[in-house]
Amino acid sequence: MVEPEQRPLQEVEQCVTSIPEDHEATCWGCGLRLIFASYSPVYKCGWCGAITQSNQTARKPDSVCFSHWRRLRDRFFVTVLILFMLFVICGGVWAVYPIVFSVSKFCGVFHCMVTAILAAFTITSYCLASFKSAGAPTNIRWGSYPMVAKNDLENYTFCTYCNKPKPPRAHHCRSCKMCVVDMDHHCPFIGNCVGASNHHVFVIFLISVVISCAYAAVMTIYASYQIWPSVEFPDLASSRQSMSSMKILLEIITAVAGSAFFLSARGLVLVYLAFASLSVNAGISVLLCQQLSYIYEGNTYLNHLSSQNAMHGERGLHNIVRFFACPYPISRVLLRYSNVDKLQDNSGSKLL
Repeated sequence: MVEPEQRPLQEVEQCVTSIPEDHEATCWGCGLRLIFASYSPVYKCGWCGAITQSNQTARKPDSVCFSHWRRLRDRFFVTVLILFMLFVICGGVWAVYPIVFSVSKFCGVFHCMVTAILAAFTITSYCLASFKSAGAPTNIRWGSYPMVAKNDLENYTFCTYCNKPKPPRAHHCRSCKMCVVDMDHHCPFIGNCVGASNHHVFVIFLISVVISCAYAAVMTIYASYQIWPSVEFPDLASSRQSMSSMKILLEIITAVAGSAFFLSARGLVLVYLAFASLSVNAGISVLLCQQLSYIYEGNTYLNHLSSQNAMHGERGLHNIVRFFACPYPISRVLLRYSNVDKLQDNSGSKLL
């Protein structure tokens, strides 16, 4: 009875000794020795769940000049953006509100309150997005089998920059010199990464900028119209019927541009603020729509660029509800609307 039990053991020992050394590896997460039937550049530990890349080597730290250049670039953009916001607020108040108060005192006080609320909201959200941590990974035990329990490092990878475990959907930022959970991108205009901890504040900042710029554009255009010098169209009045539509348009533009030379300093500031507000509003609106589309898909910008992580989650309004932590009444309405759309899509697919 002993010999039949020992034969399979001998066969197992022969199989183990026949595996080459190249197919043996050590898991960085728990330190256990792993044996594979065939070579693979990427493997996953069956105990802790950590993912190891066999061809991954330690990265050299960035040069001092490169790090200083990134830091100076971020500080430059942050300074420019802060100065621009202060210029729009202060210049708008100086140029617009004497004209608004000339309409009525109630109108002036009302628009002063609106300006103060929008300015405070925009600056507060900007400061939170800039100075709040983007989302550093939590410290976790790793490296030794007795310390690491089963599935403690599920789908974790090893960051060769930080020399620490990197959780799923995390990326290393060379500007911030840290790994960021759910990293969307590094924004030089806030001098910070956009990640799990400050992503919602960043989107709120974009929304406040769009609303503030739209309000500033409307107010500056209205004030410019009130103080614009009178425009005369001598050629247009005499030969209106014989002129084509293109010549009429060119005549109007020429007359308006000529009258702009007689604008005061307040008028020039109003014209600049109107064009600047419209330009910033257009650019930030595109960025906001892009961010909301990624949130709706349950994705981030960096994961969208990676084909293997694209469309990570189920798309729907529930992602937006969870992202903004909407109150229960609002979330209930949005989720009900989302469920109705899903039922309609499913019924349409079944009919097809």
